[in-house]
Order: sequence, then structure tokens, then C-alpha cells
Amino acid sequence: MSYRKLGRTSSQRKALLRDLTTELIVNEKIVTTEARAKEVRSTTEKMITLGKRGDLHARRQAAAFVRNVVADVTEDGEDVKVSSALQKLFADLAPRYADRKGGYTRIYKTMPRRGDGAPMVVLELVD
Repeated sequence: MSYRKLGRTSSQRKALLRDLTTELIVNEKIVTTEARAKEVRSTTEKMITLGKRGDLHARRQAAAFVRNVVADVTEDGEDVKVSSALQKLFADLAPRYADRKGGYTRIYKTMPRRGDGAPMVVLELVD
């Protein structure tokens, strides 16, 4: 299996991919470099596929990768409901892509980064 090293050690690379994948699940759109986006696309598609499976083992595999961050806070009077990124993955994203076989993300190229000219892209989830 080949992958991009992204100029980092393996633990740093795994942490970067976990963070970017979680942010993409929570915000549904991120701006990053092209190389990072191509790697994050792979991990995000795997997480959404786990969400579509929906069994306990898939939920535990996704929980081992996705960070435990707050995805949404809703208030109904005095009731406050907080949902995590994992809950959003299984409750919102998996049903949205239930009929789709793959290709859950889209990459748009944008202007190069000002400081070093790195090619920047917008990585977003397809509607």
C-alpha cells in the first residue's frame, strides 16, 4: 500500500489525518493542501463506509479513528443536546449516502498559498 508521507513521522501523520478527517465530518468542508486532501479523502470515505455498515464493530472501528469532538449543539428550551462527530457520522452522514456506492467527497482547486505557493484545495462532502 502506498501513501503520502506528508513530511511527517508516522505518528504525526496519523494524528494529522485523524484531525482533518474529524474536521471534515463536523464541518463538511475544509481548506487544505492538495496532497493532504487526497489522503484525507481516502480516510473519510472509509469512515463513511463504516457508518453505512452501522453495526457495533464498525462503530468501534470508527470511534478508534475519529476524534471525540462536539459536532452540534441544539437547544430546546431548557434541554441542551450535544452530538459528537461520531454521532453525526452514523446518524446524519451514513443515511445521506445510503444509496451511494462511493465518491462521498469532492476536491476543488483554489489559489496557491501565499507564503510558499503550495497548491490549496477545498475538500467537501458531496450533497
